[in-house]
Amino acid sequence: MTLLSVNVNKIAVLRNSRGGAEPDVVRAARTCLDAGAHGITVHPRPDARHIRADDVRALAALTRERGVEFNLEGNPFAPPRPGYPGFIALCREVRPAQATLVPDGDGQITSDHGFDFVRDGEALRPLVDELKGLGCRVSLFADAHAAEADCSIARAADCGAARVELYTGPYAEAFEAGDAEAMLARFAGAARRARAAGLAVNAGHDLSQANLGAFLAAVPNVLEVSIGHALVSEALYAGLEPTVRAYRAIVDGTRRA
Repeated sequence: MTLLSVNVNKIAVLRNSRGGAEPDVVRAARTCLDAGAHGITVHPRPDARHIRADDVRALAALTRERGVEFNLEGNPFAPPRPGYPGFIALCREVRPAQATLVPDGDGQITSDHGFDFVRDGEALRPLVDELKGLGCRVSLFADAHAAEADCSIARAADCGAARVELYTGPYAEAFEAGDAEAMLARFAGAARRARAAGLAVNAGHDLSQANLGAFLAAVPNVLEVSIGHALVSEALYAGLEPTVRAYRAIVDGTRRA
């Protein structure tokens, strides 16, 4: 069964562009849950360009109240600064059900690569251990599209993580270009290598209603997809509740197939 976690970062982008409290991130998250989302994802960044620390706290309270997963994403190596206590500190405070570690730099517009587990494994291991001690399930952002990922992705298990989240941006680009077959085969292979290493598989980045069904049909054992930018963009035209329901229909239909 594939679960749908809605990333509400883009709601906060719109709010922050004007100031004030609208649109309300918690209200949007509640609407997504009412429409059938299985959980909520946010990725606070040190520059507070969208989700802020107070949003993290409010969304943690909402997801606890609703009994659903809260997935907190971020770079554990980014130092704290005014208004941003640091990723690990936020996890200590709110105890998300899942902590997804992502190697994004301050200057990146969005996450665009996974960890090199051969290079980064030693630094990640104590952080993973600490998060597990807080009761968080730990997922690590991972590349599946490049040849070097073949030897790296299975090493994520050595860090002590329970899951990897496959970075699906390259798949979305290939799908848009009408040439997704080879990329789907590479992602399917990465998912199988992860499973063979004892890792469960999540996926996210640039997944949309157009490309999600094909991805889930081809890539085995994807337990969770995290979708934000496309979902919020589509919701501008169709509405938030209908859009979340449409995504649920895709994940549920793939499961039945």
